[in-house]
Amino acid sequence: MALIYTTSHGQDAAPFFGPLVDLYECVYAEPPYEEGPDQVARFRDCLPGEADRLGFTLVTVAVDSSLVGAAYGWTMPTGDWWTRADADPPAEIRAVAKLAVMEWIVHPHHRGEGVGAELMRRLLADRPERYATLASDPRSRARQVYARNGWRQVGTSVLPWGPPMALLVLDLGSEPVD
Repeated sequence: MALIYTTSHGQDAAPFFGPLVDLYECVYAEPPYEEGPDQVARFRDCLPGEADRLGFTLVTVAVDSSLVGAAYGWTMPTGDWWTRADADPPAEIRAVAKLAVMEWIVHPHHRGEGVGAELMRRLLADRPERYATLASDPRSRARQVYARNGWRQVGTSVLPWGPPMALLVLDLGSEPVD
C-alpha cells in the first residue's frame, strides 16, 4: 500500500475539495460527532472560501488515488482569536499570527497506521507562525492525541451547534511532535 502525500496552497487545493468533502462526511458521521447532511453542506460551502485565506495549506494522503486523510489550516492574523471563545488567549499568543488548524481527519480504515501523525507533521513543518491553534471536541479521541503531543488548552468556544470545544495551542518553536 503506497501512501501518496500532497501539499497544496490556496486555490491549488481545489481539485481535492470533492474527495475532502466525502472524507469529512465519512469521519464526522461517527460518534461523538454524528454530523448529518446540514453540517456536510456547510463544510462543502465554506471550504473554497477558506482556501482564499492567507497561508492556506492542505496536506492530503491518498492510497490508490482514494483520499484517506487530510489536514489543513490557514494563518489567523495577529490580534485575532476564535470568535466564540469564552476568554482571550495569553497575550503572547494573541499578539502574533497563528496557524489555525481547521481539520485533521483520517478515514477509519487507516487509523493507527501513523497517517494522522504524518499529516500533522507535514502541516506544521516550516510554518512562519510561532503557534498553532485549533478547536477540538473534548469527547473525541483526537483530544487525547493533542494532549499527548503538547497541545494545551487555553479556552473554550461555545458554538450554536454541538458541545463546547476546547481551544488548544501548540508552540511551534519547540521540538516537533508525533
